[in-house]
Amino acid sequence: MLTNRKYCESHAELHSNDRPSATKRGYGYRWRKVSKQFLKTHPLCKQCERSGRLIQATVVDHIKPHRGNMELFWDKSNWQPLCKKCHDRKTGREDRYPVYTF
Repeated sequence: MLTNRKYCESHAELHSNDRPSATKRGYGYRWRKVSKQFLKTHPLCKQCERSGRLIQATVVDHIKPHRGNMELFWDKSNWQPLCKKCHDRKTGREDRYPVYTF
């Protein structure tokens, strides 16, 4: 039977209006501290650099969306420095067309 749901049961919770707080999703004190240090050592937006522009990075982006996977969340090889504009653009694309692996 077809339903009018955008997500399967196991992923609907991630996209509901009662989404857990940022802290509950891993973005608490520890994340703020570690991401601030990461941006000190990686101060330029990677995406802007590829276009020949030198723009300050303000966001630590997860290259591959972690979707609640805490191992992937804390994997520094999955992090990149981005400016807010580039991060918002990337996140918008990913949220519009989410890819899940099982």
